[in-house]
Formats: sequence, structure tokens, C-alpha cells
Amino acid sequence: MPDSAARTLTSLEALAIGEWRVDPAANELTRAGTAVRVEPKVMQVLLQLAECAGGVVSRDQLLDAVWPGVVVGDEALTQTIIKLRRALGDDPRAPAYVETIAKRGYRLVARVRRGTNPSVAENAAQATAGASAPLAPTAARPGGRRVAVAAIGALLVAAAAVAYLMSTAQAPLPLAPIDAYADAPTVTVVPFDSLGNATDQAYLARGIGNDLMTDLSRLAGVRVIRTGAADATASHARYVVTGSVQRDGETLRINVYLTDSQTSQQLWSERLERPFVDLFAVQDEISRGLVEVLPSKLLEAAKLQAARRYTRNLEAYDHFLRGQSQFLVRQAGANDAARESYRKAIELDPAFARAYAGLAMTYAIDPRLRWEADATSSLARALELAETARQIDPDIPEVHWALGFVYTQQRRQDLALQSLDKAVALNRSYADAYALMAGIYTYIGDPAKGIPLIRTALRLDPGGGHLYFLVLGRAYFCNGDAEQAVINLREAAMRNPVDLETRIFLAAALVAANDLRAAQWEADEVHALEPAFSLRDWLQTYPMTDGRQQARLRQLLKQVGL
Repeated sequence: MPDSAARTLTSLEALAIGEWRVDPAANELTRAGTAVRVEPKVMQVLLQLAECAGGVVSRDQLLDAVWPGVVVGDEALTQTIIKLRRALGDDPRAPAYVETIAKRGYRLVARVRRGTNPSVAENAAQATAGASAPLAPTAARPGGRRVAVAAIGALLVAAAAVAYLMSTAQAPLPLAPIDAYADAPTVTVVPFDSLGNATDQAYLARGIGNDLMTDLSRLAGVRVIRTGAADATASHARYVVTGSVQRDGETLRINVYLTDSQTSQQLWSERLERPFVDLFAVQDEISRGLVEVLPSKLLEAAKLQAARRYTRNLEAYDHFLRGQSQFLVRQAGANDAARESYRKAIELDPAFARAYAGLAMTYAIDPRLRWEADATSSLARALELAETARQIDPDIPEVHWALGFVYTQQRRQDLALQSLDKAVALNRSYADAYALMAGIYTYIGDPAKGIPLIRTALRLDPGGGHLYFLVLGRAYFCNGDAEQAVINLREAAMRNPVDLETRIFLAAALVAANDLRAAQWEADEVHALEPAFSLRDWLQTYPMTDGRQQARLRQLLKQVGL
């Protein structure tokens, strides 16, 4: 997307689109005194279309801008456009706002005015008359499970929406600063060797190495360590780029090598041949080419390094990582997909302990995602698989975490805490273990003990995702702090808009904070995700064992029809 599109995502200026006043900071549309609140992704799509008003924005552009860095199905965008049209009262057959351009994308046809106080009246004159009234924010959502399934695709995003963050009165509490390069691959470029005697050739060899070092320094996710020595071992960089330059008549040959300094293994090599016409042009071309390829090679090397701690089969590791991502969605369909991914990993490597642990977790969570599931048999199967993982390799902390997770779902919280103690003993910086411990203490009625644990988890892994903020917000809610509960639960909902548990606790926290209008909106979201939702049935599979907290949850949610 162009830079303007990137600015759209962070822009909070008010604007008018047709008859509607748009407030991105509040995720709200207003017309003739009627306000309609929309989801953050809906607002982002609207802003993207407004940035290119009158022009066609392709589906790929919208997907890249609104769901950056994650592969999301077309259904996610389609459902978002449907919600946007419903909020605007637009008719797709005679659009006054969003027009579908067949096989290309979408176009905003209404006039757009920007500024602090855009003239809605002037815009209204440009809009098509007779647009139907929008649905009220509390109207029943159609589609039931179809809506929830469509949202699964959107969830594999978990991408931060700045506009939604700004819609809350406060931001989540700041975390302790961490080293942004702590886990980044470190690389150095050794001055290239000149294999000839020509002075211009030696100059080129030095220039290629120096420029490559400078260009790599500008890349995100790569930590460049400078060295001038021919032997880069003193630099302590994990990856070392070396090379040579040789002129053969009017042909220039460049050899480039990427080596793992810890294992002395050559990870990649490339031979380039270019006409020796313009030294500077050749130098720029080579530098650009290497900058394009090196980051991906570094990432491949880092991925291979991580995989070898658990399996020698890189394809199995790919399936395992896919399963991890799918499991975090916490929806029945995604959980089934995660289970299939873990099974494929095990087929490729029957001794892959972490894949067994992941498979165990899919069975452990299933009764909470699919109420018709047989909880007894699912949890029994989960325990068998987790024990298999432990027997394969008891020195992997994630295996003990999986056991703790299974025990938690079985409401055997004492055994869960024992397993997590083992996980932490193996890895004192294991953020997920602290987070699950925090959740358990909330389940058993001691949320105050869990808050510092989840704060520790967030410091160790600020990218822990929606679950960390859910655990923190839930702990504050159960500890009686509705304000901090709302702050963190909204952060969780922004990162995972289709997580039922987050919506349930956010609705309860908003009631506790005396914001019944917002609480009712969250309750409607619960019914949209699960039309047959029953709090009584949900609590039967929920691992919370503290009766007082369950009673409080019932009392608060009753006020918004849950």
C-alpha cells in the first residue's frame, strides 16, 4: 500500500462521508443525531476506502492494510464490507457509498470531506437521497455461527488497530522496557576479498562489503555488528557474510557466502556475474540484491535453528507452527485445523514431543469450544497425549506447560500448578507458564496473586497476544477493579475480536463500571458469536472453581441479557 494508506490506519481526524459524520477515535458513525458504533476492522476498511475516494481499492490492498502480515481469507473482507454497508444503510445493488467493482475491488462513491468539523450538510447534498436507516448498534446480528466462522479468518490477524486503541479512555499500563534486539539475528559483513590485482577491483570489493553493511543496518529485525577484521569471530555475530570479487576481462564475478559462526556451517552461497561496465552501477545492483535476499536467509536459518531443538524435520516444524497459530484462535473450526496440523507434524516425526503436547491441548480445549463435545473423553485423551509428550522428552518446558493446561481444564488446579513449577524450573523466563499460573490463581479465587505473575509474563513476552491481556483483565475484574479490567479486556478484544471468553468478561466488567450501553453492545457480540449462548452451560466447562466469582458473573451478566 502507498504511504497514504499507512497514514489512514493511524489517522484519528474526524471526517464526513456522504451524510455521515465519521469519528475514527470512537469507531462511530453519526447521522441526524443517530450514532452507530462499528467494529475496529470495519472502521479501518472505511478509512482505507476514504483515503482513495473515487478510486478503486483492490481486495489485496485492503487485506494487506487492515490485516497486515497475516494470510486472511476473502470471506473476512466480504463480511467486513457487509457490516460496513449495513452501518451506512447502503444498498449494494444501488450503492450510495460502497460500490463493488467486479474482479477488482471496492470504491467509495460518496464525497469525503476532512477536518475537525467537516460540513456534513454539504456532504449530504452530494449523497444519494433516500438511503435506508442503519441498524441500531444493539440490533440482533444475523448469521449465527456463519458470522463466527467468517470472523475466524479475520482473527488469524490479531493485528493492532491504532484507531481502536485510541477509542478507550486509557491505554494499558506501560510495560518495562526491553531490548528490541534481544531475539534478533545478529549478522556482520566481512570485507570482501579481491582475487585480482587491479586497484579498481579492490575498491569495488571494499565498497560492496561496506555498502552491504550500511544497507543491512536499516533493516528491521536484523542486528548488524560492525567489524573491520578479516576474521569476524571477535564480533560475536551469529551470522557472517563473506565474499570475493574477481574481474575476468569485461566480466565481474562476485561470490557471496552466509555462514553460521557457531556451527561453521555454510547456510547459503550465491555466484553473481555482471558486465564490468560501470563500477558504481554494478556495486549498487549487487548491494540491493543481497539486501533483498539476506533477511529471508537469516530468517530461514533462525527457523531451522529453532526447529532443531525439537525435531530434525523442518516440514514437521512448519505444520507444528501452523497448529500453534490455529490453536490460539480459540474457535471450534480453528481448533479442528490445529489438530490436523499437529497430526501431520507427528506423522512426519513420531518423536516430536511438542507436537504431541499441542495435540493434547486441542482435546483439552474442545469442550469449551464445542458444547456438544464429550468433556470426559476429550480431557482423558488430552491427558494421554500430554503424558506421551512428557515421556518422549521430559526436559522440554512446553511439555509440562501442556500438562498444566490439561489439568487446568480438568479443574485439578493443584496438579496444574505443580506441572507449571516444573516448566519454570526448566526455563525461568517462560512467559506462558507465568501467564497460566496467573489464570489458575484467578480461577481458584486468589486473583491478587495472579496479577504480578501475568505482569511478569507481559514483560517477558510483550507479544503474548490477546490471551495475556485477557488473563490480566480477568484478574482485575475478579479482584474488583472494573476500570483496569475494562482497559485490558478491550485490548484483548482488539487483538482477538472473536474470542467468546473475552467478550463475556468485558460485558461483565462494563456492567460493574456502570457503562450499561457499552456492556449491552458486548452482550450482543456474544450472541453474534454464539446465538445459543447459555451462561449456565458455558460455566459448566469453564475451569473457574471459585463459587463467589461465578455468582458475581451471573449477577452482572443478567443485567444485559446473558
